[in-house]
Amino acid sequence: MARWLPRSTDLTRFCQKLNRVKTLEDDMMETSFNRCLSTIDLTLLGIGGMVGSGLYVLTGTVAKEIAGPAVIVSFIIAGFASLLAALCYAEFGARVPKTGSAYMFTYVSVGEIWAFLIGWNVLLEYMIGGAAVARAWSGYLDSIFNHKIKNFTETHVGAWQVPFLARYPDFLAAAILLVATAFISFGAKVSSWLNHVFSAISMGVILFILIMGFVLAQPKNWSTQEGGFAPYGLSGIMAGTATCFYAFVGFDVIAASSEEARNPQRAVPRAIAFSLGLATGAYILVSVVLTLMVPWHTLDPDSALADAFYRRGYAWAGFLVAAGSICAMNTVLLSNLFSLPRIVYAMAEDGLFFQVFSRVHPRTQVPVVGIVVFGLLMALLALIFDLEALVQFLSIGTLLAYTFVAASIIVLRFQQQKGDVPAPAASGRPNPELHEGPSEGELKEYESFSDKLQLVDRDKSKEQREPGQLKAAFEPYLEFLRDFFPGEVVTVAVVTLMVSAICLCSILVFGNTHLHLPTWSYSLLLVLFSLGFLLSLLLIWAHEQQHSTRTFQIPLVPLSPALSIILNIYLMLKLSYMTWLRFAVWLLLGLLVYFGYGIWHSKENLREPRPQHVSARYVVFPGGSLEERVQAVQPSSQPATGLPDTDTDDCKR
Repeated sequence: MARWLPRSTDLTRFCQKLNRVKTLEDDMMETSFNRCLSTIDLTLLGIGGMVGSGLYVLTGTVAKEIAGPAVIVSFIIAGFASLLAALCYAEFGARVPKTGSAYMFTYVSVGEIWAFLIGWNVLLEYMIGGAAVARAWSGYLDSIFNHKIKNFTETHVGAWQVPFLARYPDFLAAAILLVATAFISFGAKVSSWLNHVFSAISMGVILFILIMGFVLAQPKNWSTQEGGFAPYGLSGIMAGTATCFYAFVGFDVIAASSEEARNPQRAVPRAIAFSLGLATGAYILVSVVLTLMVPWHTLDPDSALADAFYRRGYAWAGFLVAAGSICAMNTVLLSNLFSLPRIVYAMAEDGLFFQVFSRVHPRTQVPVVGIVVFGLLMALLALIFDLEALVQFLSIGTLLAYTFVAASIIVLRFQQQKGDVPAPAASGRPNPELHEGPSEGELKEYESFSDKLQLVDRDKSKEQREPGQLKAAFEPYLEFLRDFFPGEVVTVAVVTLMVSAICLCSILVFGNTHLHLPTWSYSLLLVLFSLGFLLSLLLIWAHEQQHSTRTFQIPLVPLSPALSIILNIYLMLKLSYMTWLRFAVWLLLGLLVYFGYGIWHSKENLREPRPQHVSARYVVFPGGSLEERVQAVQPSSQPATGLPDTDTDDCKR
């Protein structure tokens, strides 16, 4: 029986396969895509992904049912929380200018299986999100014509009463997705131009809403007679924040487009900052004018802005609001269809997904197979499926991606730099920072004595510690951590931080409601898990991190990513159990794809170490002083002839 059990070495090798990281190319600017997008193009893509139908629907819903006029505060807090995640994406997008967004960022820092699962969830998120927006677009247009399209379809095609299927096939939603797919397949420049047109119309309508709204504003609508500014109190504001947070999830389209940016090191961080700032400002200002135009408790949640203008005697303004809403939804559709095939391409290019999706059209320079296939799948979802029960699934995929990207920032920042190093000078001399000396106590190999002598001299003069090593000030107190490799303690601390955050948020969310904990145990568990979170944070901070300033870096690491992690986990635990059940089923399907295809076809799995062609090696056994014994070793690729009779020698420097 025991002989059928896997050996420990096999299990270790298997775990190493699951957690291997992606090897980046020396020239990360080289790509088969067309680098044609400017900062303005990326900014408008981000705005299009964030300022969608939520501006016209979400503001009224949160104001009436959750927070009242204090929806303004909810959007401010939600904007700040989104900024924490957006800054993590900005740093990664600048440092790793490759398509793939959260999938790629996780792959280069955390590990392969985690990256695959993130990419797998993002795929479903984009498909459901695009199909849901197409259905909303269809329903909004249908309502303008008094639901004639719906009535015609039900009369001539029929209505269904099947679980998980829509009441009737939505041909209009499927048609708009097919048209958008055709435009996206023409190339990044055409997609960007189309997004410019719809974004310009949408922003023009928003500007009109703000000007007319402030003209028609009545401060008495915030008075105590109408319920006051925050009728639902702090709990209503925080509940509104959780809902408003999902209005800002579209900025990751910028990171997914970084491989098509002309200068991603500068364009990606700027575009994320500009688009998030403009989107937050638009949501806040529209919430202000909406709640000042009419009393918040009289708002129509389905069409708050159009209804507000109608009640103030400006019915014609409703047509402008409708036009703005449709254009805003068009930009969200383009954003989803633009990002999804590029993430599929990144996974296929790495060998983790089917290779056919890695083909790039030679003329348009876009992954046309992925665009067409997933555009058709999205259209099929919008045509026949009931998406209302699946829309909440979008939240968990987004929040999980945010969590792993934030954790990846911490891991990457405390790792030794590999791909993120300056290129060699034109003279051809190697950069001395590319060759780091081995740690004390290891078996060290050098091709010549001169290499060893140069490294010893440089190590003596080198005072700055490497990333991932313990800071000098903490060595007297944490001496037992000196024996670990650089970055190992930080990785363990990040895992401990995430486990502490999950336990802490679970107590906060379920402690009083589902678990019915007594007050003393509730308080004790909160203190224990808070201490675990803070101690993990302090342990990470006690290590050196990278100080490169060539690209954008998120400030206050590890505090900023840690705050993003705990916020995202808290919001995930607030989702319904059915969402988690669907998420688990989708994860199982993803694991089947990974273990059935991805793990065997991964390029990291196929990558073999290159043999080193050297005439002789010198193995240096560590000693307690600058005197070391050097043994000449014959390379394995040559026959064992010509060795000197004496195999040891003393070398004094």
